[in-house]
Amino acid sequence: MHLPVPLRGVVSAPFRAVGIRPSKMNPNTCTICETMFERMMKARQISIDASVMFADLRGYTTLSQAHSRDVISAVLDAFYDEAAEVIWEREGLVIKTMGDAVLALFNFPMRREDHVKRAVLAARKLQQNWTARCETLKAALGEECEGVGVGIGIDCGEVSFGEFGRTHQDLTAIGTVVNRAARAQAAAAPGEILVTQAVQERSALQIGDGSSKEVVLKGFDEPTRLWAA
Repeated sequence: MHLPVPLRGVVSAPFRAVGIRPSKMNPNTCTICETMFERMMKARQISIDASVMFADLRGYTTLSQAHSRDVISAVLDAFYDEAAEVIWEREGLVIKTMGDAVLALFNFPMRREDHVKRAVLAARKLQQNWTARCETLKAALGEECEGVGVGIGIDCGEVSFGEFGRTHQDLTAIGTVVNRAARAQAAAAPGEILVTQAVQERSALQIGDGSSKEVVLKGFDEPTRLWAA
């Protein structure tokens, strides 16, 4: 686990020949790490301090009713690619892709003290990259592309991570932090990033213009203070 494994270039060829290649969860790690990681998760579930980011592609359902399957698939592929790139760049994990949404986790298995900051920077980069990508998609979508934006929600704190379920085991993160990030994402407008107060306090970044709003999120009794990042 502690030996360096070449993941790219000519020297990686012998490793690829025996099935050692970049991990799908994060290509900066290899499949050996992924296998060991999955075995550990099967043995136990752990609690970790992490940042959770949900990103959802707005306007996708409307587009699917007006364009061919090939065009819609190309849009979704572009979104997944942009999301994965910025998450991996900040050493996060792509935990799930769910329809037109992506769930990412920061601070595991690669521990980083500044994981909250990394999550916010990944979200900002995704919004920036998606705006640029939409310009290239206009050839296929026309002006409708302007209505296709990304809503993002981020929270941080303690989450449970591991394999859950008996009949269908699923490697994922659960807990209040995950739920709150998902609800913050649902409250975000296209092109907007909403973060919780915990993220605002721990990110060491300038968040928005200093203003916030209280939102009653589904499933939460008390209003949640959200900041536009």
